[in-house]
Amino acid sequence: MRQIRTAFGFQSTAEDVVKGIDLCGKRAIVTGASSGIGVETARALAIAGAEVTLAVRNTETGSAIATQIAHAVGNSKIVVKQLDLSNPASVKAFVADWSGAVHILINNAGIMATPQLERTAEGYELQFVTNFLGHFALSVGLHNALASANGARIVSLSSSANLISPVLFDDLHFRFLPYDPFISYGQSKTANVLFAVEATKRWMDDGIFTNALNPGAIPTNLQKHTGGLKTPPERRKTAQQGAATSVLLAVSPLLDGIGGRYFEDCNEAAIVSEKPKDFGGGVAPYALDPDNAARLWRIAQTLVS
Repeated sequence: MRQIRTAFGFQSTAEDVVKGIDLCGKRAIVTGASSGIGVETARALAIAGAEVTLAVRNTETGSAIATQIAHAVGNSKIVVKQLDLSNPASVKAFVADWSGAVHILINNAGIMATPQLERTAEGYELQFVTNFLGHFALSVGLHNALASANGARIVSLSSSANLISPVLFDDLHFRFLPYDPFISYGQSKTANVLFAVEATKRWMDDGIFTNALNPGAIPTNLQKHTGGLKTPPERRKTAQQGAATSVLLAVSPLLDGIGGRYFEDCNEAAIVSEKPKDFGGGVAPYALDPDNAARLWRIAQTLVS
């Protein structure tokens, strides 16, 4: 299978990627679009003319961001809707309130390395729910809206943390294993890659294709529990650069009919046989394994039913 290579790279920005792209008449949803790379992702899609829905927990903050984007890019079609991915009722309400097609769904929101084990009301581990399971429920709930777009794309944000841990199928919620903030985070980010693999397999006949990505090391609120970035300065990105790969997967003609793959620095990443040193990239084989993907999907269906 040929690796996807593009003209963009580490230093490219989301605005670089959307130059020459026309998204007028397209509708996009970006979760977690009230801070960090979510804002820059939404901004770039708005620049290209899309109607962009900011799906956020805090609608007051989201409304301020929507106003800022609308004024900055001259696109008034910026909508704010409440969404708490850790709350199944919130996800169901978002889906029930949606009408019409979804052309682009960017599952961007996330939390990282919560220091103590936290569980949702359902008893599920919080990082797994917020980063993966809530987005799974959202995507499944919007399936018909995505299918009606006749060529929808889902973008699933993963991380280099996929190299930290596979999905712990026998103990997803740390009921037996000692809780580790980074193992938990790594598991959730591996799950996001596996979602792209299985969603593409199940939904490609509906014209829905899903890819996953590592946005890179960007100083944002995501690192509030980790004391900031540990990545060397030369390997860090701005929020505008961090949003570039998300936007590429959402809009590039090179990705027409392509799904189930993992990207970083605006190009398809290599599969690595062991965890790289020196903050190297790549994707673990277990994160792209179709059997793992199918197993996770089946489990996720039972958890959100």
